Amino acid sequence: MVVLSDNAKAVIKRKTSEQDYIRITVAPGGCAGMTYDAAIVQNIQPGEKLVQDNDGIRIISNSASLPYMEGLEIDYSDDLISAGFRFNNEKNESSCGCGASFTLAGFPQFITGGESCGC
Repeated sequence: MVVLSDNAKAVIKRKTSEQDYIRITVAPGGCAGMTYDAAIVQNIQPGEKLVQDNDGIRIISNSASLPYMEGLEIDYSDDLISAGFRFNNEKNESSCGCGASFTLAGFPQFITGGESCGC
């Protein structure tokens, strides 16, 4: 379901322990309407489930975010200007100029005219 690049796997493994999970959710926001959010957590919350366990990297999410995770690819870039994790989904219909928010084809938008991501 979620594809992690080798760079993303390496960074996640350096920053997590065997007890940790990576929580990935979709929330309203940004210029295009939706944003991915990720956090390292120690517990699964009510309403969340294990999406995948690959190479010791355990990804969890809530049921509302699951449809938006199909086709998700996560990479990590250490370039000088915009270092960090990059979320790319092959189903993106549009995204804002900086790539921080997106709209997926065939999915309803959470909000229209969301909070700007600053691009």
